Amino acid sequence: MPAMPATIYLDCNSTAPLDPQVAEAMLRCWRDGLANPASQHYAGRKARRVVEESREGIAVILGAHVTGMEADRLVFTSGGTEANNLALFGLGSQISMPARLIISAIEHPSITVAAEVLAQRGIDVQRLPVNIDGVVQIERLVEMLGEGAEKRTRLVSVMLANNETGVLQPVAEIAALCREFDVPVHTDAVQAVGKLPVNFRELGVTALTLTAHKFHGPLGIGALLVRHDAVLEPQLFGGFQQAGLRPGTESAALAVGFHTALVLWQREAAEREQRMTSLRDLLAAALHASAPDCVLIGERSDRLPQTLNVAFPGVNRQALVMALDLAGVACSTGSACASGSSEPSPVLLAMGLLPEIVESSIRLSFGAATTAAEITSAAGRILKCVQHLRQQETRGKTAVVPRQSARNTL
Repeated sequence: MPAMPATIYLDCNSTAPLDPQVAEAMLRCWRDGLANPASQHYAGRKARRVVEESREGIAVILGAHVTGMEADRLVFTSGGTEANNLALFGLGSQISMPARLIISAIEHPSITVAAEVLAQRGIDVQRLPVNIDGVVQIERLVEMLGEGAEKRTRLVSVMLANNETGVLQPVAEIAALCREFDVPVHTDAVQAVGKLPVNFRELGVTALTLTAHKFHGPLGIGALLVRHDAVLEPQLFGGFQQAGLRPGTESAALAVGFHTALVLWQREAAEREQRMTSLRDLLAAALHASAPDCVLIGERSDRLPQTLNVAFPGVNRQALVMALDLAGVACSTGSACASGSSEPSPVLLAMGLLPEIVESSIRLSFGAATTAAEITSAAGRILKCVQHLRQQETRGKTAVVPRQSARNTL
């Protein structure tokens, strides 16, 4: 049996591999035997200090205020999904019914499914459409905010960068517009933080979601960054940790890993962005050169440097992902939280793309350690799999025609 080729990991938008320096920082915490940060003894106070230093360090890198009467709050969660749920259920909840929630048509399932639950509770959920390039139609938001004065909009949630296409959204403009209507804005910045500079105060949003495992930090920890004056209702109960906004014992090791990963990104942010953009463009050029009919989705928009969504018309996306797995290329068809579904991507459908494009698209995403050699090798494997699947499809069609003709002559 031939040996399996070395795997080229191009699914960093799902989870980026843990940076060894992050792992070492976390290991030091475990070796130190840090206690429960809520305990009042010395060991507990030491753990508390570690947690709070990490919390403040993350907030500073993100451009939040950390001192004074207008200090913003960074609430640790188990990840991006919990942080998004905390934002949707916890922000604007004091507004009496009837009320409206506006989300974009390209949000992550942790937003869309939470919105569906709110709709079942009587909230009027409206979806802000996007154009064919994957950018929200901000002019439509103006109309939506002004529609039906009897329904006050309790929250607008628009992601900063799409997890499938990498297309960046005009969140700062949206926040400025919503301020005119006194409407809070939440942004899911999970894919943008640790890839591009993100400044919380400059964006002007009320709350921002991030999670560590998207930029080579640990799984199991995320955060919701909340403006100092925002009213946030907790969704979990049973403890006083984090001012009761998210009770439960905080992990000092995870907090340190979170902070360390963000610090490592900050140290080489410009170099990482330039290198990953170069890798993305190298892969796009290689694929297009040998498969000129491939479609680079969202290529006319500003995008994340590490994300390439490409369609090969006539090739089934799921068959291609499986073939690539056997060929040693790890990728996906879209959001990892929906990867078990055979349904076409709601993001690509919302963009109005043709069915043959939606049904044949895959997402390729890189990390800080991805090399040009890996990209070149991956391009060759992808093209070989595409060619093989197309040949199979052609043979399948030609094999059917003679049998049909024979039956017609009887």
